[in-house]
Amino acid sequence: MTVMNDAKEKETSVISKIFTVIGTILCVILAPILILNCTLIAKSYLNKDAVPDVGGYSPMVVLSDSMFPYIEAGDLIICKQADPENVKVGDVISFFDPASNENSVVTHRVVEIQTQDDGSLAWVTRGDANNAEDSNPVPAKNLAGIYQKKIPGLGNIVMYMQTTEGLITCVVVPIILLLGFDFARQAIYERRRKKDTDALLAELEALRAEKEKGREEHTENKQE
Repeated sequence: MTVMNDAKEKETSVISKIFTVIGTILCVILAPILILNCTLIAKSYLNKDAVPDVGGYSPMVVLSDSMFPYIEAGDLIICKQADPENVKVGDVISFFDPASNENSVVTHRVVEIQTQDDGSLAWVTRGDANNAEDSNPVPAKNLAGIYQKKIPGLGNIVMYMQTTEGLITCVVVPIILLLGFDFARQAIYERRRKKDTDALLAELEALRAEKEKGREEHTENKQE
């Protein structure tokens, strides 16, 4: 009986450790993405005329292959806010497209720096995969940031998390799993605590009974 109980306890311990590892992995992977996503969404609503950023860095999802193979559709890129004077020929920049009325952001390479009539800077840009420069020079006021690095494929995950299915899969389900794990962990802890308490009470009861028996034997011996 003791062997069976020990085996069950070991099995329960292994299951508990597995749930702990899974819960930790989910938190490490999904929590930062969720926090980042919520922060960017909130900032985008508060200021629709600016690219949302965290500490001066703006993560953006690439939707086209105009910069292939340097940057591909589905990549998540990180751009850093910078002064227009720091932009050099060859830099990859993100900017509000001057040819668009929808505040769309484009990420292309600077091929020429110009000075406009009012003395402000402007850049001629081109996608690495394109055969010609972009139709309109980019004025300095349209600069969103200078490209720093990319995380291949992560943009697809971010886009998926913004859908209803992705929200359920990547947020709701993990939360339910974590809550279920915590409930199961608490149940296991309470069961172990009750078992230890019962064992302690049984031991105390045995000691009390043994002590009482000793008193009775002592009394009988004294009467004799």
